[in-house]
Amino acid sequence: MRIMISADMEGATGVTWTEDVIPGTEQWQRFRRLFTGDVNATIAGLFDAGATDVLVNEAHSSQRNLLLEDLDGRARMLTGRHKPLSMMQGIDSGVDGVVFLGYHAGAGFDGVLSHTYLENQITGVWLDDVPASEGRLNAAMAAEYGVPVLFVSGDDKACDDAQDYAPEAELVTVKECVSRYAAICLPPARTAELLASAAADSMKRAGRVERYTTGHRIEVEFDASHLAQAAAVIPTVEQIGVRRVGFDAPDMTEAMKAFKIVTAIAAGAVQGIYG
Repeated sequence: MRIMISADMEGATGVTWTEDVIPGTEQWQRFRRLFTGDVNATIAGLFDAGATDVLVNEAHSSQRNLLLEDLDGRARMLTGRHKPLSMMQGIDSGVDGVVFLGYHAGAGFDGVLSHTYLENQITGVWLDDVPASEGRLNAAMAAEYGVPVLFVSGDDKACDDAQDYAPEAELVTVKECVSRYAAICLPPARTAELLASAAADSMKRAGRVERYTTGHRIEVEFDASHLAQAAAVIPTVEQIGVRRVGFDAPDMTEAMKAFKIVTAIAAGAVQGIYG
């Protein structure tokens, strides 16, 4: 059984504000260790329950956050940016299940460090008219490759979200949201036990399922009109409101590639803070 872990950082143990996840800060150095600890606990549970190979795909920001020297030696790690499938790179390699580790709520919703791809510029994303977090988008891609979402970890808001897009997945709440920058956190010793146990339990569902491929529509709303104007220069992307764009794609893989371009163009159009 080959398992993939898509590892994001905002939903990791103890993380509550931007300094915890911005590469280069003192806080980031601290939380890299906790993040790696979450990953290792998950790896241990997967192997204990029968996994034969675990690929960890770094999915946060620079995608160079986990400490390879501290990683469980049985696993492999995909690190670095500019991967064609981004957070889901490896989903097309014949894996039998995927774990969404350290995930968070989407833009426009309550949750610790809630966002969708861009930290602040995106105020909402919709997949086929349904509000979509990164988890929902990634689950749709997993379905396209016949890979079940085995379990999801993060704050309570992320787990509430996952109950809708992956209702059969195991859920691990490592902290309770108080605000976007505050949470009631469990210590690493507690979360390690929860993550390892859920990982082991989730292996009961491992195994490829029927692939689900269909066309999709994604709409994105920004916090400023010029970001929508910038994104609308992309072929197939249409400005459908003052701050909103939309596009159609023949499948989820193509939809996510287009979404990545939209977010990259929008991020490049930000001119700084003023006012």
